[in-house]
Amino acid sequence: MKKTAIDIGTNTVLLLVAEKEQGDVQVIEEQQRVPRLGRDVDEQRNLPDEAMGRVIDILKEYQQIINRKYPEAGSPVVTATSAVRDANNREEFLERVEEHTGLRVTILSGLEEAACTFLGAQCVLSDVPRDQLKIVLDIGGGSTEIAMGKEAEIMDRYSFDMGCVRFTERYLRNTPPTPGQINDCKKAVRDMLAEYPYDLEDNIRLVGVSGTVTSLVYIDRHMTAYDDDDVNGCRLSADVIRDYISTFRSVTPAELMRRYPVVMDGRADIFLAGLLILEGVMDLYGFDSLIASTGGIRHGAILLEESLN
Repeated sequence: MKKTAIDIGTNTVLLLVAEKEQGDVQVIEEQQRVPRLGRDVDEQRNLPDEAMGRVIDILKEYQQIINRKYPEAGSPVVTATSAVRDANNREEFLERVEEHTGLRVTILSGLEEAACTFLGAQCVLSDVPRDQLKIVLDIGGGSTEIAMGKEAEIMDRYSFDMGCVRFTERYLRNTPPTPGQINDCKKAVRDMLAEYPYDLEDNIRLVGVSGTVTSLVYIDRHMTAYDDDDVNGCRLSADVIRDYISTFRSVTPAELMRRYPVVMDGRADIFLAGLLILEGVMDLYGFDSLIASTGGIRHGAILLEESLN
């Protein structure tokens, strides 16, 4: 049965078309656009008018793709996360989306977001057993979710109010950021993670989702074209991540875009903050590597569609 899902994030809007069979998801097509809906939401607490318009245009484009290529899939399940969750004008945004597209948006709580991410991350990883105890880390634009479990059982989960857009705007204001700003960001990551510590077992695996992780895999593997199948299951060591932080902390967003246009479009200026959050989690819990997954909220939303509507 074909299903579609749209994830309205703080930085990106993602489309997934997939076959849903027996509690699993087989990807057919994915699309990504980067309207940065959550620009300045951390400070202003409102979604910018122009950004809302960009998201609506993207939703219309995605509807055209679905109607033209996958009419049997029906209407997508549409979710929104941190930026919309935090915004004082979120009701205005939801009303505008429904008025212009007919789509109803479900705003996920932080815990719902963590659950969707956990289930979505697993369903595209063929080399990691479902019964393997794992912790799934999703570094978003406005929030970061950590969920622990195995198979469909989520044992623990939490949503932290830190993300690569939010922490770039708060701490990494210069281009490139100063050493003091980077240290302030690292401390903020440590302080945020201390809000909800996890008690992890020795045999647990770390799975990383989100653009920070998948973009770094692309860079580290010297890829020339982005392909989910080439990214899924790739490992990144903590030492390699630290090396990239040492390199990219002095590189401007313009230079990142020049070097890696495929993955840095709409991400170059927030990439370092994502890496610092990633490093902070791995340092705190002593992970020496992670496994990358291209799954995420949209995959989990298809699996949890009935409970979200």
